[in-house]
Amino acid sequence: MTYLQLFGGLALLLVCGDLFVRGAVGVAQHLKVSPLVIGLTLVGFGTSLPELVASLEAARLGAAGIAVGNVVGSNIANILLILGLSALIAPIAVVAGTFRINGPVLAGASVLTIFVFSLGEIGRWWGLAFVALLLIYTIGSYWGERRGIKDEAMAHLAEEVEDTPPRSAALPLYLGLTISGLLGIVLGANLLIEAAVDLARAFGISEAIIGLTIVAVGTSLPELVTSVVAALRRHGDVALGNIIGSNIFNLLGILGVTALYRPIAVPLEILDFDSWVMLAATGLLIVFALTRATVQRWEGAVLLLGYLAYLAVLLVPPVRGFLGLA
Repeated sequence: MTYLQLFGGLALLLVCGDLFVRGAVGVAQHLKVSPLVIGLTLVGFGTSLPELVASLEAARLGAAGIAVGNVVGSNIANILLILGLSALIAPIAVVAGTFRINGPVLAGASVLTIFVFSLGEIGRWWGLAFVALLLIYTIGSYWGERRGIKDEAMAHLAEEVEDTPPRSAALPLYLGLTISGLLGIVLGANLLIEAAVDLARAFGISEAIIGLTIVAVGTSLPELVTSVVAALRRHGDVALGNIIGSNIFNLLGILGVTALYRPIAVPLEILDFDSWVMLAATGLLIVFALTRATVQRWEGAVLLLGYLAYLAVLLVPPVRGFLGLA
């Protein structure tokens, strides 16, 4: 029954996350909101909504390991698993003007997060600071005059709304999709987190590892679908922009909002190991993006192998013991 609840929660997050994005974009189009605003806000927020609701639910249940592990694990999976898989499908173009802005923002947010982790707890003041930084970043992206930012937002929007109902569809239909998607996400997150906590207790696995693996990958499914579809359609810049934007939102938005709701204790195992894996993956992404005009297939293979190695450290006790992490 626990496994059924787990996979049911994951399925609800995936399906209802897609419904929410399509409905919200439809409402925005109906109200004649500019595509740039949609690309920079609704699309990025919608694909990260499962992570947000899952972390809030974990915080409500007092499962700090899942709340923090979900964010850190999602960022690791976004780069090593999703970007790696996307690059294997097709080399990913790097929009230099856009990356010069978003790359340093992601690196800075990652370093700031690790510093806050070292304090042992993400308190409400830090949560407020994270949310404020996210607002500044979003407003700055909107007012940015670089053509690259606008092109990325437009392309990202095109990928997300390609299969939405036609603009002539009634506004109530869009509102219905949005509301039903949001309710489904909340229900799915509740089912997922409760099942994850039960599994952790039943098998003697730490909540942090459950958060870093099952919950993190499950809530990253919208990013996986978006990036893989973009790669298949040869819109690699969209895949890269989706991953960078989602990772920034995960750190500043999800951790920030969750800490505002309830201060989060940071598990020592995440501080000592996983947060540094996240920073190393971010550094690898920046190196690959800056050294060439594309993230090539062999670089995608390196990222994927890195994720497999990371999973081995997490899930294979002898490996953890050898590294002194048991």
